[in-house]
Amino acid sequence: MEENYIKKLRSLVGDEYIMLNATAVIIVNEQKEVLLQKRSDNGLWGLPGGLLELNETIADAAIREVKEETNLDIKLVKFIGCFTNPFMRWRKKDFAKVFSFAFTGKVIDGELKINDSESTELKYFRLEELPKLHSIDNIQIIEAYYNNKFQMIEGENYDG
Repeated sequence: MEENYIKKLRSLVGDEYIMLNATAVIIVNEQKEVLLQKRSDNGLWGLPGGLLELNETIADAAIREVKEETNLDIKLVKFIGCFTNPFMRWRKKDFAKVFSFAFTGKVIDGELKINDSESTELKYFRLEELPKLHSIDNIQIIEAYYNNKFQMIEGENYDG
């Protein structure tokens, strides 16, 4: 197994402010509710997804992260866009600017269950009942999805 890229990077630069690439996936059920995970690190909700490893494409990372966090096998359907969280924090001093590449995903196999220590709960929510989300990029991704605004280039949208 390859060494975790983020751990290796942090061992080299310590707690310096860095830039990271991540994925986030919108998965909806038949009632058009969006799947969220309750994070174990801060107790807030967010979309399934996570940070890329060096050996992955963005699509591969999205599929892997969803599997790790939800036990679901998905197929990526649409690219929503790239969203920025200018100030993400994990540990007390672990700060980063995160670029989140967002997709819609369709479940093709698997049973919804927590697979790792990153989540404490998984649940589908209606748009008007969304809980407090952990990051600005997740909020923007959900808004873009429900408003049918898929990005072409930063600042420009098209109706998908």
